[in-house]
Amino acid sequence: MFTESQVYVAVGVTDLRKSINGLGLLVEEQFALNLFDGRLFAFCNRRRDLVKIV
Repeated sequence: MFTESQVYVAVGVTDLRKSINGLGLLVEEQFALNLFDGRLFAFCNRRRDLVKIV
């Protein structure tokens, strides 16, 4: 039912107003990985009370 996935957590603050396109660009620049390879990427806002996972 569930498969294992790699999860990457972005260090630092991310502007969570960014769309999936903006976050995808961050994935390519910061992690040097493809957003669509089945991995999960987690981003946190400045107050650290919200997380966005793509």
